[in-house]
Amino acid sequence: MLRHFLSVKPLGLINKSDSFFLHYYHTKSLKSNHTLKHHLESGEPIKALLNFRHRFRESPSFIDSFSVLFAIKASSAQKAPSFVGKQIHALVRKLGLHSIIQIQTSLIGFYSAAGDLADARQVFDETPEKQNVVLWTAMIAAYTENENHVEAIELFKRMEAEKTELDEVIVTVALSACAGLGAVQMGEQIYSRSIKRKRRLAMDLTLRNSLLNMYVKSGDIEKARKLFDGTLRKDVTTYTSMIVGYALNGQAQESLELFKKMKTIGQSQDSSVTPNDVTFIGVLMACSHGGLVEEGKRHFRSMVEDYNLKPRDAHFGCMVDLFCRSGRLKDAHEFINQMPVKPNAVIWRTLLSACSLYGNVELAEEVQGRIFELDDDHVGDYVALSNIYASKGMWDEKLKMRDRVRKRRLPGKSWIEVGSIIAEFVSGDDDEKLMMGEISEVLRSLVACMTGYDYVVGNLNSSY
Repeated sequence: MLRHFLSVKPLGLINKSDSFFLHYYHTKSLKSNHTLKHHLESGEPIKALLNFRHRFRESPSFIDSFSVLFAIKASSAQKAPSFVGKQIHALVRKLGLHSIIQIQTSLIGFYSAAGDLADARQVFDETPEKQNVVLWTAMIAAYTENENHVEAIELFKRMEAEKTELDEVIVTVALSACAGLGAVQMGEQIYSRSIKRKRRLAMDLTLRNSLLNMYVKSGDIEKARKLFDGTLRKDVTTYTSMIVGYALNGQAQESLELFKKMKTIGQSQDSSVTPNDVTFIGVLMACSHGGLVEEGKRHFRSMVEDYNLKPRDAHFGCMVDLFCRSGRLKDAHEFINQMPVKPNAVIWRTLLSACSLYGNVELAEEVQGRIFELDDDHVGDYVALSNIYASKGMWDEKLKMRDRVRKRRLPGKSWIEVGSIIAEFVSGDDDEKLMMGEISEVLRSLVACMTGYDYVVGNLNSSY
């Protein structure tokens, strides 16, 4: 679509000494940019991109920073492929616009959404002025959103070292990265350093909610509840994080009791704590983990009828999980078939896992067929069906599934936090192999200690 960007003549080489030309140039640019903006605000990004292409081909001299910015936003809204961003990126360089923070952050956001972190980092590195916290936030958020949490934290540390001024947004993003790694100690250090540098951050509710979310995702419910109780002004996010935290950690009754309290406060005292769709995900998870099928069904109806909330894939998934955990596979299957939207692969996999648990071969094969129509590249699907075949003594079918697993398996990753260092381990990585002897020795020492306390330990050598 935007294939001829690199032929543009830089605006700096155009003679604008004539006042009439300047007036004409300004008027035409304003009009064209207004058209681009109108298309964007009307939800028509493809029209904005076509208009931008037409402008570029007909009058490249009228392309300015605003039109480029609108083009990037249109590309993001349209979820255009990465090469479109690369073409606009080339134009930014050619026009010398790489010092404009809004353009650079928009490019980083575009590349992040496309999963192209290498080009996002290139945009960040080539931006000459890096004292703007918005630029750092965009790049760290790009790493976090693409689950490159270690890189996100390392970049945040670099930002701190360069004394860039912090705000609540950048610290929130950094805490999200810590939550993704389960690096509680690191997150606490970041939070502590941040409020020391900027005292007002200690009272920021968004930041406290992020810290609460980190504790929840890391499974530290005691610290989460202590922070929750110590937060005087709570909002819907505060309550929702705690409700979800209890649900994730199997404390269904605590989750539902807090939800009941939240509803009471929301109805009589503070509308800012009225449950939202995310709150109900936590509630349905709690019902699922507690085996409370009828209560879960009642909350699902209440979400729609009492709060006028439209169920999303996550809500449907929670309901399927609710039925599956209670062994009601037929009800789960019927629920999926009656969904008003097309079920995704995750929902079908929930049922497949239940089929594996309860040994329902016939339903499992049907479900796997549905999954393969959506995504045939997930190793876990083959493993689940393989286990079902094994439980029924269908060894030939099991071997076929296992063979497919071996051909598709990707190396696993794990992280461990040691003081201020986060180490990454990748299955089959050369560095890990070099330390295999040391790792094995430590494991054997742990096994010896565990055996001494009457723990039942399997054959350690069988793992290697």
